[in-house]
Amino acid sequence: MIHPSSVVSPSAKIGSDVKIGPFCWIGDDVTLDDGCELKSHVVIKGPSLIGKRNTFFQFCSIGEDCQDKKYAGETTHLQIGDDNVFRESCSIHRGTTQDESLTKIGSRNLLMVNTHLAHDCMVGDDNIFANNATVAGHVHIGDFVILGGMTAVHQFVHVGSHAFTGGGSVLLRDLPPYVMFSGIKHVPQGINSEGLKRRGFTSEMINNIKRAYKVIYRNGNTFEEARDKIQEMAAGAREIEVVSEFLNAANRGLAR
Repeated sequence: MIHPSSVVSPSAKIGSDVKIGPFCWIGDDVTLDDGCELKSHVVIKGPSLIGKRNTFFQFCSIGEDCQDKKYAGETTHLQIGDDNVFRESCSIHRGTTQDESLTKIGSRNLLMVNTHLAHDCMVGDDNIFANNATVAGHVHIGDFVILGGMTAVHQFVHVGSHAFTGGGSVLLRDLPPYVMFSGIKHVPQGINSEGLKRRGFTSEMINNIKRAYKVIYRNGNTFEEARDKIQEMAAGAREIEVVSEFLNAANRGLAR
């Protein structure tokens, strides 16, 4: 169903059971797979590949040119998975040729009102970005991450899976998996144990993560010392392997 007030490019590919409400604009090279819904006043530009059953509320701007001054009109892309919800006034920009020319969002994410994802972000699955969360360019975010309202994430930062930021946080450095963070002075607040319990982590796994947290944040280790000790602890414990892999890939220093 396409409302007569909406404009859809002839080159757009629209799947079955897609609902496009009033005053929407669908540009060239946009694919909307089956079951997507655009409530009203939604703008989607391409090239954008959007999966199944995604819902876009009013005034979303999806697949727009990025705000990087180096961008000179090159062909870049946006890719979105399945079953995501984009609430009012979300803005998502395509990638740049300075990275992989791609902004990518996984599946089952909830982006609340006025969330912004800049160019070249790579976002996993099952994340929640609360109202006014702002993510700069080239940021990588894992799975099951919660960004509290008005969280600001600096460009090139990596956020590990199951991490949590409090409202108003300013994240300037990489945040390891499982860690809770709040404030503007890189102040970790322990691990996200309640979230881990909800996701089926056992008591043994959570205790292992707590020990890893102490190695990084409580025992006075340098980053290199903590990284080496975590690597030793990771043998046979997948939940700690995740931390070890994150530390080996960290590129902005840790929030600590």
